[in-house]
Amino acid sequence: MHSLPKDPRRRFGDRGEELAAAFFEAKGFMVVARNWSCRLGEIDLVLERAGKLHFVEIKTRRTDTYGYPEEAITRTKLEHLRRAIEEFLRAHPGAPEDYQADALALALIPGQAPQFHYVENIL
Repeated sequence: MHSLPKDPRRRFGDRGEELAAAFFEAKGFMVVARNWSCRLGEIDLVLERAGKLHFVEIKTRRTDTYGYPEEAITRTKLEHLRRAIEEFLRAHPGAPEDYQADALALALIPGQAPQFHYVENIL
């Protein structure tokens, strides 16, 4: 059985998420989950460091023509993230109770090194 090829946008997003995971691991975070989803939303990365969970929204762009990646995190997206975090915590009763929501804006502009902009406590 053959699977359909991935959408190029999805492959680009996957690349951004891989780079994001490596970025955080280099800073001492442990990846707990990637692309965790429920009926209320999705969490791109769930990380843990020093007994604290970090729920991270990742925005990746290859140009700033349409604005910077972090500008794509809308109030609606934040509300979906908040609900998804609550659901994650309900689904994982043994998880650390201390947590925060963060964002990572990642610019993957051709010919340039990846640029990371980490924003803590976005909720």
